[in-house]
Amino acid sequence: MDRFDRIFRLHTLLSSRKYHVSLEDIMEQLECSKSTVERDIRDLRDYLNAPLEYSREHQGYIYNQKDSATPFELPGLWFSTEELHGLLITQHILASLSPGILSEQIAGLQRRIDVMLNQRQQATPVIAEKIQIASIGRRMQDDSQFKRIATALFNGKQIHIEYHPRGSTNGSSHRIISAQKLLYYRNNWYIVAYCHQRNALRTFAIDRIRQARQHIKEAVIVKQQELDKHINASYGIFSGQAKHQAVLQFSARRANWIADEHWHPQQQGQRLENDDFQLSIPFNDSRELVMDILKHGSEVTVISPEFLKTAVMEEINKMQKNYHTLTK
Repeated sequence: MDRFDRIFRLHTLLSSRKYHVSLEDIMEQLECSKSTVERDIRDLRDYLNAPLEYSREHQGYIYNQKDSATPFELPGLWFSTEELHGLLITQHILASLSPGILSEQIAGLQRRIDVMLNQRQQATPVIAEKIQIASIGRRMQDDSQFKRIATALFNGKQIHIEYHPRGSTNGSSHRIISAQKLLYYRNNWYIVAYCHQRNALRTFAIDRIRQARQHIKEAVIVKQQELDKHINASYGIFSGQAKHQAVLQFSARRANWIADEHWHPQQQGQRLENDDFQLSIPFNDSRELVMDILKHGSEVTVISPEFLKTAVMEEINKMQKNYHTLTK
């Protein structure tokens, strides 16, 4: 542990304690010798002006902050080496999940972290060589609309958007929305917003927003309870109140994987006597659920409802026709 880390950890230790901390306790927490701890204590008290006092009666150190209106904090911006590495990992994850998103801001953060590590005479670890994130199905290519939407969201302003739904043949629509929450789902970004045209909550894929412009009008704020109901009531990205309950039965070979998977906040699962696993999921629109069922092939059977079973069977029949055509 270097000097910066020791002083930071010493400050954190003293700030979190309401009673005196012995020298032995500090040595154990900082994992260093008595002479090193005494040197760090002098630096913290004499150079960083910490209100650090030693009590012979209690045989320990404590921050005396009785005369201060606010708790003592280290001057400037302090991070432990572990926290700096954590920031590097965080920015790498964001950059990998959505290349181009906030690229300028991430680059600025990277430069500042590099400076702080260089001040400690530590080389910046090449995070990209240590972590690899495989992102499949990502659609957004740049962050131009994302940044405008995020800015309006944080400013609490309404947004005028030009939206072109995927699969629509009717062209784009123009709407005024009050953004409520950014949603990252299956490698893509969405904005959950109150649509002033529909007078209801809607979820928009940000990669399908052609233009976004912030209004001067204040955004309508939807209660968190209503947002949770909109986002989490039904399975997948298709929102709305759940009207159906899907019951799926997975084979014993697939059961151990499914038992540990999170499909929905209100899912229910149970192991059956034959070691199969039964999973119940609330849903409204079946399209995404059908795709997820099909990816498990013969290892899953739809128990109910009947129309969901029919939808899966129809899709399987269509697939079979495609392959029959190829073999002729």
